[in-house]
Amino acid sequence: MDFEFTEDQRAIAEMAGSVFADYCTDDRLRQFDTCEQAYMQPLWQLCVETGLQALAIPEAQGGSGLGMTELMLVLQAQGGALGQVPLWRHQLAAATLAQFAQASLSSWAVEAAAGRALLTLDLSGLHTAQGMRLHARAADGGWRIDGQVGALALAEQSQAALLLVSVEGQPRLALIELANTAIKPVAGRMTHGEAIADLHIDGLLIGAEHLLPAAALDWLEPRAIAALAALQLGVSSEQIRRTVEYVTERRQFERSIGSFQAVQMSMANAHIALEALRSTLWQLCYRLDAGLPAPSEALATAWQACEAGHLIGHNAQHVHGGIGVDLTYPMHRFLYWSRALGCALGGSAACLERLGDWLSDNDKLGWKYDLAEHQAL
Repeated sequence: MDFEFTEDQRAIAEMAGSVFADYCTDDRLRQFDTCEQAYMQPLWQLCVETGLQALAIPEAQGGSGLGMTELMLVLQAQGGALGQVPLWRHQLAAATLAQFAQASLSSWAVEAAAGRALLTLDLSGLHTAQGMRLHARAADGGWRIDGQVGALALAEQSQAALLLVSVEGQPRLALIELANTAIKPVAGRMTHGEAIADLHIDGLLIGAEHLLPAAALDWLEPRAIAALAALQLGVSSEQIRRTVEYVTERRQFERSIGSFQAVQMSMANAHIALEALRSTLWQLCYRLDAGLPAPSEALATAWQACEAGHLIGHNAQHVHGGIGVDLTYPMHRFLYWSRALGCALGGSAACLERLGDWLSDNDKLGWKYDLAEHQAL
């Protein structure tokens, strides 16, 4: 197997790493904690200027037309720096519209690629206990939408969103323009700093073209999982790096605590979990970029991201001791992020249940088993 990135991919990763590391210093993160900003607007402007906000948007709409591997590298850098910007939702929503929406809606992808419009999305209805709470029924040649959406990221700052709606009991994606008066937002904020809002929708009328074909959701969901897992990989990598640095410097009983066997075993378990997540994520991104189906690979990656985020986050907190939960010390932010990402993925139990349902109808997990022998090596 060739695990080397191309020269262009390495250049993208280096640029993203530089953008996020230079902006997201611990001092700036502390300032963001206490400000009223919905997201890091100066950092978002840097992403627009460098094209990071349009990597996965097709070239025909003004984006870079790159794949999930390139986006994964950028999101890993974002996760490691805890950069509060809407990179993955914005461009995956735009890419979905570019691929599946009718021509009359293609301007949304063009505006998103240029940084003139902000898009968001929500797929939580696929895994929450409440399921889909938006319902669509045919009305006047289009659709009437009623119901609620919980905790939509940047709902009040975005111009449009791709939302899950139930159409005759089946999930579909609908493009909703968020300025419509039939939408009543209730603003809030996640513990890791992301601005959200609950949406109460009553009698929203949309055109028939705003309801995307069923294939759009099948295309978007595994890419959304890969994006969240890439963020988790970045968060967890930096958690481990900072924790190793801490246990090397922190001394007790005239020894660095990193020399204690219990600490070494804890960090070894964290590193194993990190590399397991990296392996599943790379496999998933490879299949998505190669145009291969990846339903089970996506669910396995989601489960691994939830498990790794939990184990690494809590091991890092435990090894830091009391200072790890001190809000004046930076480690608490990484735990907030890892927990938020796990929730966005649905949690490990829900991911495992969905994977079990898939396995009940399929006799192989996929990965290399559905590839020709020369591809599986």
